[in-house]
Amino acid sequence: MRRHLLTAAVLTTAALTLTACGTTEPASDAKADKTAERITLTDASGQKVQLDGPAKTVVGTEWNIVESLISLGVDPAGVADVKGYKTWNTAVPLKNAPKDIGTRGEPSMDTIAALKPDLIVATTDLPPAAVKQLRGVAPVLAVKAADAADPVGQMTKNLDLIAKATGTTEQADKLKKRFETKLAEGKKALEGAGLAGAPYAFADGYIVSNQVSIRPFTSGSLIGGVNEKLGLKNAWTVKGDPAYGLGATDVEGLTKIGDAHFAYIGNDGDENSTPFTGVLAKDKVWTSLPFVKKGDVHRLPDGIWMFGGPESMNTYIDSVVAALTKK
Repeated sequence: MRRHLLTAAVLTTAALTLTACGTTEPASDAKADKTAERITLTDASGQKVQLDGPAKTVVGTEWNIVESLISLGVDPAGVADVKGYKTWNTAVPLKNAPKDIGTRGEPSMDTIAALKPDLIVATTDLPPAAVKQLRGVAPVLAVKAADAADPVGQMTKNLDLIAKATGTTEQADKLKKRFETKLAEGKKALEGAGLAGAPYAFADGYIVSNQVSIRPFTSGSLIGGVNEKLGLKNAWTVKGDPAYGLGATDVEGLTKIGDAHFAYIGNDGDENSTPFTGVLAKDKVWTSLPFVKKGDVHRLPDGIWMFGGPESMNTYIDSVVAALTKK
């Protein structure tokens, strides 16, 4: 269920091109109307993507894409790992019953082809060979999976690109405004509670072969970027990867955080995802940490997809503000 970390391609600026020709003949008028709706975009892989009009039957190969589509008012016809999406992203639930197209890393070409989509939206995490195959089925719009240099900015760029392809730019603007408002409200609430600039560490953890692994969300992560916009100071000192801003450590690595607020997201649907209340409960290193002793450890609600879009981040903001300001 974990986010695979691969090097992302560079996102090129998306452009919406409308062309039209005029004539008085009825047949030509119909042709002109169709041409006027034609959309030309440049995706994150540098490919030109041409659509006859706003895409209606859309397939999403990654969960952040699926979330963006739903938030924009487009119910995806096909979704990779539907069960996994329902488990890990309840903040932005599916509103329809899309066809499961396989895994996020290996979507089924036959299943997607049977849906006859107008558009397939994929991330640059998907292997180039798979993208090439998908282009033989329908137009493919590739969005950059993540960018630790500007995680929040990349999130909104992806939203805008998908919105242009689906004719939902007005809804995208509303989503972005709502997100900015939520950030401002959250920052004000934290300041009011005396938490401006407070050291804060967010992580998730999991158990593999009976060993606890902890994944720090550095400033380059989407969660980390949102935290800083809320006025919190990232307490992690480890280095994150260049795409997702995610680090790796163990229980000993937590001792370097110091006296900070600590929060995490687990999942009751995955028993290996909650070591903080599981195997670590009796671990001497864990129980000796300042924030554990003070009870300053917060499990945020399940179902907030940590690599999602504005709506997931809105739910995250509400959750972390509520947790840190709770008396």
